[in-house]
Amino acid sequence: MSRVEQPSRRIVLAAAVAAATVGAVGPPAAAVPARRTGAPGRLVDNRAWTSYSDWRAGDAHGARAVPGVRPGLVIAAPAGTTDYTDPHTGRTATWEYATWTSPLHRLAVPSTEVIASWNAHTPAGTWLQVELTGTYSDGTDTPWYVMGRWASGDQDIRRTSVDDQTDGRSTIWTDTFSIDDAASGLRLVSYRLRLTLYRTPGSRITPTVWRLGAMGSDIPDRFTVPASVPGLARELNVPRYSQEIHAGQYPEYDNGGEAWCSPTSSQMIIEYWGRRPTAEQLAWVDPTYTDPQVCLAARSTYDYQYAGCGNWPFNAAYAATYKDLQGVVTRLGSLTDLETLIAAGIPAITSQSFLKTELTGAGYGTSGHLMTVIGFTADGDVIANDPASPGDDAVRRIYKRSEWENIWLRTKRYNASGKVVSGTGGVCYLYFPAHPSPRQRKALAAVGIR
Repeated sequence: MSRVEQPSRRIVLAAAVAAATVGAVGPPAAAVPARRTGAPGRLVDNRAWTSYSDWRAGDAHGARAVPGVRPGLVIAAPAGTTDYTDPHTGRTATWEYATWTSPLHRLAVPSTEVIASWNAHTPAGTWLQVELTGTYSDGTDTPWYVMGRWASGDQDIRRTSVDDQTDGRSTIWTDTFSIDDAASGLRLVSYRLRLTLYRTPGSRITPTVWRLGAMGSDIPDRFTVPASVPGLARELNVPRYSQEIHAGQYPEYDNGGEAWCSPTSSQMIIEYWGRRPTAEQLAWVDPTYTDPQVCLAARSTYDYQYAGCGNWPFNAAYAATYKDLQGVVTRLGSLTDLETLIAAGIPAITSQSFLKTELTGAGYGTSGHLMTVIGFTADGDVIANDPASPGDDAVRRIYKRSEWENIWLRTKRYNASGKVVSGTGGVCYLYFPAHPSPRQRKALAAVGIR
């Protein structure tokens, strides 16, 4: 399982923040107002740029929008060159780059946290960076924060989050923008995202970005949540993979399989949608290992700064490297939202933390763990593929609805030492087709995703 009862980066959201300086690679660009999204009464705001008109609405320098069945953004004529020294290899290389800055998005939910997501193709010799800047409720602005430096492979750069980014009022915790003191009333009321696309100088290759967006939220502090009323009995046929059978394998990626709950869960849903890695992609894995695709998922989601495979946007981006899949990170409000998705055939990966005594039948406690929700029993209990199981045949679990809903949706909890620490407040990953069916599209819209 994932770092059982050990501190996670989520817990430090409540900790004091050390002062730091923030730098950005690539020039800033001007803002243009954009439409607001979000349903009244919701605690979450999702905005994504995905269409040809979306991409054309941004401010591009060296990048251009491409139409088609799946519109995207590519390098046209580079805006310039820049040197990047990889902090994890020490290598310095020169890259051509182009930038695209989103229109200004005014958050329908003034937010204490924001998490970006992106879906892209990065062939060898290319990579990308995602940044965020915003305006606080008092009218002042944040710096440009790096939300991730990413490539699907690891031959050119080491994909990485960036530590020590703060202005004393907000901080980037691995993959999450967070207001330092939510009790002060300060909120982020708008933001822009900036993409910088990189490629080997003189080449014609380019990254292609199909989706860029962010989820803003203002989830109140809560130790408990009211139980929802069961409304669906259905189970999806999702492959079952155990992270535990990979214990000791490739320890350079987050100490091996014991900590691979996130990539293992990601692989389950990727394969539910009928996608699998090629023999060429798996050629580096020891052929004696069972489920080698889980090893690939761990390597492909590993964040070299965080030193783990649990970076939420990196998992969503990995899922979207498979043909015609999308991946986003969001928050849901209740198990009713999950029922809506399951009814449309969309499973979800959820993040939760709990003591051994808080989830009947789990047999462990954890400071942060990902599971795949695949359905609900006739009594409304949660059917989950739990990768923290001794083998693939033991992955399917049934957990009590009220217990499971609480450990997932709360933002505060007591750890084994009696200390108050954070919970994830309903975080989940959603992977779904690039062209959802009408029923899937309706279900996604019902939970705020388009």
